[in-house]
Amino acid sequence: MIITRTPLRISFAGGGSDLKEYYLNHGGSVLSVAINKYIYLSMHPYFQENKYFLKYSKNELVDSIDNIQHRIIKQVFQDFNISGVDFNSSADIPSGTGLGSSSSFTSGLTTLCSTYNNNYMSLEDIAKYACEVEINKLKEPIGKQDQYACAIGGLNFIKFNKDDTVSVEKIILKPEKVKQLENNLFLFYLGNTRSASKILTEQKKNTINDQRKVESLHKMVALSEDLKKEFVNNNIDAIGEILHKGWMYKKELADQISNNRIDYYYQLGIENGASGGKLLGAGGGGFLLFYVKEDNHEKVKQALNDLEEIEFKFNFEGTKVIHYNK
Repeated sequence: MIITRTPLRISFAGGGSDLKEYYLNHGGSVLSVAINKYIYLSMHPYFQENKYFLKYSKNELVDSIDNIQHRIIKQVFQDFNISGVDFNSSADIPSGTGLGSSSSFTSGLTTLCSTYNNNYMSLEDIAKYACEVEINKLKEPIGKQDQYACAIGGLNFIKFNKDDTVSVEKIILKPEKVKQLENNLFLFYLGNTRSASKILTEQKKNTINDQRKVESLHKMVALSEDLKKEFVNNNIDAIGEILHKGWMYKKELADQISNNRIDYYYQLGIENGASGGKLLGAGGGGFLLFYVKEDNHEKVKQALNDLEEIEFKFNFEGTKVIHYNK
């Protein structure tokens, strides 16, 4: 049996500029971090060697790859020529909550299948292949940031170049600054999951047709560059204002990104001492992220106590094999 563990991610600034409709014309960049909430995948030969037994949010027992319903599993199994396996997926946090779970799954599945075939891939090659599967082969209306953030792990400034290449720059903070950032970031679960596809499809359309929304993306890219500079200069507290500005710009990109409930809880966090925040993911639901200086921790927690808080730390390893017994 082989078991892989792949982190989820938090995007701080620049989200949306990883869509091809934007970065091929303007170049894009995102600053994000992987966290210690994971997707676990396992696989071993099935005792009926010509069948596939798949267990994720549903179960499938099929006798050929062509009959697999899960589109990502089907595509990756075809590409790696996987035959006769028992496959299982489990996650610390539900999908559709804005933490990049779909691309984390694809990156982890790539790690799993390449290891199963004794075919070593670098973390960047895993991310690149995951993008190829989701965006080019399956035509999902998504960007490239999550595959790289989840596959590579750590705190990264990720650039999406006009020539369709991706550059990843590790941001190295002093240990005490990592601790400060971890301790002052708060995740609150809004309790509803959503599909990113509909929102991102609208956002892609707006990126082509609406110059005002393109200008908002320009500003979001600039914020990712500003945040990188602040982190390099050890000014961790600057993230609060940058998160807030980015959230204001992001809400302009598509109508479904926010709603009255999201706005209510966001404002409640700000009024009780958060220096900034944002909704994670494409929009419509999932997790609210806040940056809160230490003096205001309890006040913000109390104000938002009807939402579930998720505690987390950063992950610096990326996707990895945690058990190998073939």
